[in-house]
Amino acid sequence: MSRDAASQRQVDAANPRASTWLSANAGSGKTRVLTDRVARLLLNGVEPQRILCLTYTKAAASEMQNRLFHRLGEWAMLGDGPLGEALLKLGIPAAEIGAERLRGARRLFARAIETPGGLKIQTIHSFCASLLRRFPLEAGVTPQFSEIDDRAAELLREEVIETLADDPRHVAAVDGVAALWTGDSLRDLVAQICQHRAAFADPLDRRAAFTLFGLPEAFTAADVLADVCLGNEGDLCRELIAALETGGATDLSAATKLRAARFDPMGLGTLAVLEGVFLTGAAAKEPFTAKIGSFPTKATRARVPRMAMVEDLMKRVEAARARRLALVAAERAAALHRFAAAFLPEYDRRKGERGWLDFDDLITRARALLTDRAAAQWVLFRLDGGIDHILVDEAQDTSPGQWAVIERLAEEFAAGEGARVETPRTLFVVGDKKQSIYSFQGADLAVFEAMRQEFGQRLARIEMPLVELTLAHSFRSSAAVLGVVDATFAADGGKGLGGDVRHIAFKNDMPGRVDLWPLVPKAGDPEEDVWYEPVDLVTDQHHEARLARMIAREIRRLIDAGTLIPEGNGRTHPMTEGDVLILVRRRNTLFREIIRACKQAGLAIAGADRLKLAAEMAIRDLTALLSFLVTPEDDLSLAAALRSPLFGWGEGDLYRLAEPRGGAFLWEALRRERERHGPTLAMLDDLRDQSDFLRPYELAERILTRHGGRGRLLARLGPEAEDGINAFLAQALAYEQAEVPSLQGFVGWLASGDVEVKRQVDAAGGRIRVMTVHGSKGLEAPVVIMPDTAKTRPQEREQIYLSNGTPLWRTAAAESPDLIASARGDLLARQEEERARLLYVAMTRAQSWLIVCGAGEPAKDLSSWHDRIAVGMARAAGASLGASLGASPGSSLGADHGRGLDEGLKLAPCPFPPGEGKRLSWGDWPADRPADRPGEGVAASAEPAPAALPGWTMQPAPPPREEPGPVSPSALGGAKALPGESGLDEAAAKLRGTRLHLLLEHLPHYPAAEWDRLSHDLLALDDNPPPAAERLALLAEARAVIGNPALGFLFAPETLAEVPVTAEIGGRRMLGTIDRLVITSDHVLAIDFKSNAVVPSSEAGVPEGILRQMGAYAAALRLIWPGRRVETAVLWTRTGVLMPLCPARVAAALAAAIPATREADPCPP
Repeated sequence: MSRDAASQRQVDAANPRASTWLSANAGSGKTRVLTDRVARLLLNGVEPQRILCLTYTKAAASEMQNRLFHRLGEWAMLGDGPLGEALLKLGIPAAEIGAERLRGARRLFARAIETPGGLKIQTIHSFCASLLRRFPLEAGVTPQFSEIDDRAAELLREEVIETLADDPRHVAAVDGVAALWTGDSLRDLVAQICQHRAAFADPLDRRAAFTLFGLPEAFTAADVLADVCLGNEGDLCRELIAALETGGATDLSAATKLRAARFDPMGLGTLAVLEGVFLTGAAAKEPFTAKIGSFPTKATRARVPRMAMVEDLMKRVEAARARRLALVAAERAAALHRFAAAFLPEYDRRKGERGWLDFDDLITRARALLTDRAAAQWVLFRLDGGIDHILVDEAQDTSPGQWAVIERLAEEFAAGEGARVETPRTLFVVGDKKQSIYSFQGADLAVFEAMRQEFGQRLARIEMPLVELTLAHSFRSSAAVLGVVDATFAADGGKGLGGDVRHIAFKNDMPGRVDLWPLVPKAGDPEEDVWYEPVDLVTDQHHEARLARMIAREIRRLIDAGTLIPEGNGRTHPMTEGDVLILVRRRNTLFREIIRACKQAGLAIAGADRLKLAAEMAIRDLTALLSFLVTPEDDLSLAAALRSPLFGWGEGDLYRLAEPRGGAFLWEALRRERERHGPTLAMLDDLRDQSDFLRPYELAERILTRHGGRGRLLARLGPEAEDGINAFLAQALAYEQAEVPSLQGFVGWLASGDVEVKRQVDAAGGRIRVMTVHGSKGLEAPVVIMPDTAKTRPQEREQIYLSNGTPLWRTAAAESPDLIASARGDLLARQEEERARLLYVAMTRAQSWLIVCGAGEPAKDLSSWHDRIAVGMARAAGASLGASLGASPGSSLGADHGRGLDEGLKLAPCPFPPGEGKRLSWGDWPADRPADRPGEGVAASAEPAPAALPGWTMQPAPPPREEPGPVSPSALGGAKALPGESGLDEAAAKLRGTRLHLLLEHLPHYPAAEWDRLSHDLLALDDNPPPAAERLALLAEARAVIGNPALGFLFAPETLAEVPVTAEIGGRRMLGTIDRLVITSDHVLAIDFKSNAVVPSSEAGVPEGILRQMGAYAAALRLIWPGRRVETAVLWTRTGVLMPLCPARVAAALAAAIPATREADPCPP
């Protein structure tokens, strides 16, 4: 069968009888090769359980398994002819495709499905977890261990630190680190100690730490100062300060620094001050050398009485600098190792108590199990009969610990009886040095290369050589994209990528584009700060906000214009939001502004790929409400909750409530406005009533479901808020599993750390995807936009450096001895190489169109991504580099770089939203509509000129239409008191009634002899307890009611008190609380306590508002108990009279408030 070169190379790589080390370019089809190889192994009769395929991510494992089962399922249904063609295409020789082979191929699907445990296609962590669960006794773990998540690990680390700080044996270790730590908390440092736990296996003691820096163990600050201090330094510096104060700005600055020096006694801090004045800086030609002859200025030197002695002091300070730096670094290293030696064992012990293992534990425990002399042979014997073929995906991102596990598993392949010839055992490794971007997870290219050589040598000894192949063809990207990629990383640009970068476009007929927009210049500082705006506010004129708007408008224009996107083989499709992938380096301001701009442009966007839970508006709203429920006096939390979509208050509503309240709490002011804010109070009362009884998850679910919070949040914040809400609920469940659940504990637990939630936006369903380059690994898109290409300042997050495998604590760059400076330099060099690989990954996500843009300052040394791609475009098309970057004719950038890498690539100027840029193209792009021709229509996406506002914008907006919220039965209007009733004002009357209700609710459950004490205790809970006389009057009134024999049935144990009730009445949700509920098999009686001063003599005198309230209760109870007779009554506490109410009267009163209830039969049989 004739195959093209790309397909033949894939067939060769999938050969199941050869061990292969495969280097696969981006888009070269490595997942297909893996799938093909497993399929061919199965076709050759290998049992499914003897194949182990290790992937880097769960998503990759799932994708490979889905592809394999889809193929095997297709084979099961194909006829002889099509199935034979499929096997031939897979690489099976035609002579081997007979009837028996076809029958075997059809049975593979069933064999794979029925295999005990299934096909082993899993991540290395999943494999190690299954290994530990299979051999828990040998591994020393509990069989029921669970894998700890990042949040639980962080909380556990903080718990361990607190324990050590309280332990007399370890308090010195904690104090030693705390004294040297300058960050907000030890959280970051401790996390990095755990990350480098293997390097701390043999911690340094003080002697070893000092020896490492060339110092004796007993060396102290006094030893450093001994060679500097002769006794006259203070006098010399005071004379020098007096002379400097007569000099210019430079001398005055030096005088200011010297005044901070203290010489009685002199310490290392003073020595550092002297270094800053007397020695040259880090950027000098000869850094940190004495300024002999150049300090102070010539005019000032003449006024220094003992200048020679000052210069001698300068020399002594220079000589002492190296020892001072070494001493500080040695003390830091000793403190770090002392703390790690105390922390790591305790951390491991506590994880063991809880049955927890983290991801690193899975690897280290599995590695220890496979190398343990007592157990390794037994474990390998049990596994040896089970694994004949190992396949490793994304090998360039495999950490040294993971390689150790793989190496041990494959060790028998080339040793002893394991090296079988009749049934060869194979190793297949696929990776790409150019895509190694996960060093922060332990990936090490040096180990990757060492393992290639190690496996090659082992297999060569048994005459089964390791075949090394390369997949150079890209099935993904167009020639334009690949040409720029190759040119960008040609020569010195490919440092860190493992050699020459060369791609071959498989779809050589697919047109392509690479657009380079000019940088959006950095915005200057605003002329005037607005005092009420946040200090970190990103204004509309910020350069990154402007770029984000340009990108969103350009996407909007291209979609509206029906721009055609080529797919290869002459096929095209109109551009949609799902064609666009936007890649940034970090989730920074630009990341957030792009998402915001796309939403404002009406584009369908998938939102952020990762969410910080505490930063999500929906979560902040929910947390504010829960914080109020914990502490009702928390005015800020209540105000935030009221302004949220959960309640929908406006700024004016909140101001009208808060401004006149005086010194009262906001909650007190709200309760006084019950008539006005009935629905809000109904919801808050319900949540407060339940907050002491419901678990945090149940309470959150009540807010979101029963009170419609989820719908309101999604309506305001958009569908992307759904992920944050679900993650919030998941955190509530996680908290309840880890802690004794309480609302206060949950609120504190949320505040103790920032939870990050990963969202799956791999297949965004026709929406724009915005993510980091790291998150895009394995993805592709027809149009890729790279907006984060301007000059950046790399952030140095590492607190711990490794010097020949020994952990050292970072010091400031200018304060680093040679050992730490060398370790830092090595690390920065590796990071720079990884940034180049990150650029490669970003560029190779594009299929046909790559758009490069940026905002900010250009890099002076052409080191920014924007500059590197500009150089690559010029080199690819053979254009002048200076012309590509817009250099002046006489610039050194004008040197020609020779002919282009491909004559078909064309570089031309092109107008873009920020201005004129460059477009490199290949082939004939599909004919666009007129609005999309280069040079036309671009203004539509540039910053539009201000237009005159239409007239309606100058008119007051109509009042917003408010959706009806839950209705409270006590807020249906109507009078609640009889005419002529006087005495207490409304607020005082309500307060008296509330206190009386409290007594009537609780006193019946206790003996009468305890009522006096209980009434005192209950009413003392009030923010403003009543005077003794008023309390006694309330107690007397309650005692008269409860002690009335005629009313005894109301307070029987089987009756219910303060019963929350909710129902749909007349199309509106009612939410209220019934004071007393008496339920029998055929009868329901609802009683409401009223403490009115004037009591009606008959039912005819009951105020309208009370009738409406009781009508709402009756309507709700009839819905709850449709087969029972429902009645209502009022208990007048002043007289102790129980007054039944006519069902017809209360139903008519309710209908006056809610007309939709009018048709209901008020008196059902």
